Amino acid sequence: MTKIGYARVSSKEQNLQRQYEKFESVGVTKIFSDKLSGKNNNRPKLQEMLNYIRESDIIVVTELDRLGRNNKEVTYIMNQIQEKNATLEILNLPSLSGIQDDNLRRLLNNLIIELFKYTAENERKQIRERQRQGIEIAKEKGKYKGRPLAYSADSTDKQKRVTYKKIVEMLGKDVPITQISKDLGVARNTIYRIRDELGRNELIR
Repeated sequence: MTKIGYARVSSKEQNLQRQYEKFESVGVTKIFSDKLSGKNNNRPKLQEMLNYIRESDIIVVTELDRLGRNNKEVTYIMNQIQEKNATLEILNLPSLSGIQDDNLRRLLNNLIIELFKYTAENERKQIRERQRQGIEIAKEKGKYKGRPLAYSADSTDKQKRVTYKKIVEMLGKDVPITQISKDLGVARNTIYRIRDELGRNELIR
């Protein structure tokens, strides 16, 4: 039996150290990790871990959503673990470490995880519904403007606001869009969108 940890963060800028420390505290001896969104189906280290595990191994994650962001994907991964006759241990759920019988451990493990999955999915639905209701109320009051675009005068990212101003300036000088994209490292579709918005604003004036 081997305790195998799977760690994941959503981007390269995020740190895995917290998950590693928790693994160390419960005796994990082998770790696989990805720096990719849980929505990404192509997670090479997750697949490598699924190929690596053997019967009676224990797969450890700090939270269930490290495996995936939706019920369908988590269920798929759990089924692969079960097919190997391994079990899953989620550190923020009740521990089964004192149970030695593999069959009983698997049964209780599955019951706990299914309950947790149901609760988590239900909470996500409630959050989405509250967001929808909030947006509808804001629209009725004329206060909803939607999420600010990444490259815009109102962007929450200071650097992208500066880049937006450079794009506007270069468009005003008739610099080709391909050249703007190359010089500033911004997708051409984004520049086309900015150009079209500027054109609409001119018409409104």
